[in-house]
Amino acid sequence: MVRKTKEEALETRCRILDAAEVVFQRNGVSRTSLADIATEADVTRGAIYWHFAHKVDLYDAMIQRIIAPFELRLEELQSHQHDNPMVFVRSLVLSIPHDVVNNPRHFRVFEILWHKCEYVGEMAKIRDQHMECGHRFLDIIEKALRLAQERNFLSKNTCARQAAVGLMAIMDGLVVNWTLDPQLFSLDAMAANIVDTYISGLQQAQPHQH
Repeated sequence: MVRKTKEEALETRCRILDAAEVVFQRNGVSRTSLADIATEADVTRGAIYWHFAHKVDLYDAMIQRIIAPFELRLEELQSHQHDNPMVFVRSLVLSIPHDVVNNPRHFRVFEILWHKCEYVGEMAKIRDQHMECGHRFLDIIEKALRLAQERNFLSKNTCARQAAVGLMAIMDGLVVNWTLDPQLFSLDAMAANIVDTYISGLQQAQPHQH
């Protein structure tokens, strides 16, 4: 009985988060109330307050539902010892557009993040948390690039931090523009080509060692 209750509670929580994605995407975060989400999820406002303290808490949970599996993937990729760390960098960076294109939830959440939420007022409270996630992503890329330098797959004259910022800027720019207008270009194909060109530029004149 307890197990069933826990399963039901988890199901309700997921339904609320699913509804929040839909309503936030449709109306924008600032114009969405918990009552709107409750209606979409077909639950009472009391059910929402059982799981979430307020709208900011619900919004953060929606983001974490996307970020948590991604961060686990980062840890897995980071621990996997590739001969060439640039392979790791490419896989890591391109996993973002791949998920945005192929997973409707990722598309919804990234569209909300970039186009449907202003980090002002109550929403400013979680801005620092999301910035920290970005910093961790940047740090992982930079560490991989430094390892590539140690293994002579990347020139030691290259600024690893600057190269990592460039890769992050490429991904941010592509995802921002594609979520604004998915007809503008093929995100999967263009991301791969642009990232490969960027990495090739970083590696030029570097002998590949096996």
